[in-house]
Order: sequence, then C-alpha cells, then structure tokens
Amino acid sequence: MFIIEIYNEVLFRPILNLLVAVYNILPWPDLGIAIIIVTIIVRFLLFPLAQKSLKSQKSLQELQPKIEAIKKEHKDDKNLQNQKVMEFYKENKINPFGSCLPLLLQLPIIFALYKVFSVGTSAENLDQLYSFVARPEVINTMFLGIVDLTQVNIYLAFLAGIFQFAQSKMIAPKTKKSNKKGSSMADMSSIFSKQMIYFMPVITVFIGMSLPAGLTLYWVVATLFAVGQQYILTRKDKKEKNA
Repeated sequence: MFIIEIYNEVLFRPILNLLVAVYNILPWPDLGIAIIIVTIIVRFLLFPLAQKSLKSQKSLQELQPKIEAIKKEHKDDKNLQNQKVMEFYKENKINPFGSCLPLLLQLPIIFALYKVFSVGTSAENLDQLYSFVARPEVINTMFLGIVDLTQVNIYLAFLAGIFQFAQSKMIAPKTKKSNKKGSSMADMSSIFSKQMIYFMPVITVFIGMSLPAGLTLYWVVATLFAVGQQYILTRKDKKEKNA
C-alpha cells in the first residue's frame, strides 16, 4: 500500500495534473490534443534513456556476427564459450543488458501514463488535482470533433500497427544474404527477428482494437516519436562514420 501511495504521488498525480493543466490552457478544449502534447513532453524527458537503450541495442547487433563466431568456435565447451563471450563484451565495452536497463527505468512512467489516459479524467481522480490546477467543468473527449476517445477506434489501432511496423523495421538487425550456412543459433535468431517485424504490428492492432481510443492515440504518438528518434540516431551514426 505504501509503495502504491508513493507511485501515485511521484508519477500518477503529477502526470494527471500536467494533462489537465495542458487541457485547460488549450484555446479549444480537446482531450486528444492534450494527450498528444503530454505524450511528447514525457517522451522528450525520457529521450536520454531511450537513446542510450537504442545505442546499446545497435552496438550489440553490429557485433552479433562476431559473437556468433565465438560461440561456434567454442560450442563444445559452454563454460569457455561464456567466458570468451564475456571477454569480448568487456573488450568492446558492451553491456549485454545495456539496452534493457534504460527501458526498465521507463516502464513505471509508461504505466503511469497508461493509468492517467485510461482513468485519470474520471470525477474521482480529478479530486487529486493540485490547488493551482483548475478543475474543468466538462472534459471534451471528442478528438478533433471526430474521434470519441472513450470508445474503441479501429483506424487509430491500424495506424498504431503501421507505426509499430516502421519502428520494428528500423531497429531490426540488417542481415546480408549469403550462401554459406551459418550456425543454427544465428539462423534461429535471424528468423525470430524477421517474424517479430510482422508479429508486433499485428499484436499492436489487436490490442489497439480492445482499448479506448485515448490510449490508442497515446500509443500512436509514442511510437511515431520512437520512429523519429530512431531515424535521428541512425542518421547521426552515419554522419559520424562518414566523418
């Protein structure tokens, strides 16, 4: 209970107040616009963590062929194999969990966003507004006067799936075609990566079709932001390599 109270005061309540404050200052009341603005603000705050995660993931992908070669060379001795792989990580200053830790640090904030966008605007939760944040008499849940954010919207669900596909495509490891037969582990890893490119967007669409449009809108904006973030990072890496 104590942990829940801390979580509520440190994450849920501040984000809820930010959402309502943004909603209040809009020239026209629109919860959808407020959700977009708050999502972008939070994503910008999380940008350093996300960037670190993407860099670690990219570095690991680039070194994956060498890692697979080490595993293949010492396939008969698992202890030696693990030792050599860890030495390789150390030599190249790679933390195999480097891409996971920043993501884990983001999860509590993402869950708080989810809760705010799903139940935050209920009358009960609006009682948690700070004294300096005005309580709106009515919250307009019609995004652009077209989309009811309290209902399922299949168009937003499919849009989320499209952006998820773009993101999956961008972060997928680039594999070169070769007639040489690689290790079975490398082949399985490549097949799994290719399957995830198409699997994740499909799952995204199905989940989006079961959620209120307000949450799906958040998902669309967050994924689009991630696509832009990945594009900037990739472009920056290319410039550094060409320099």
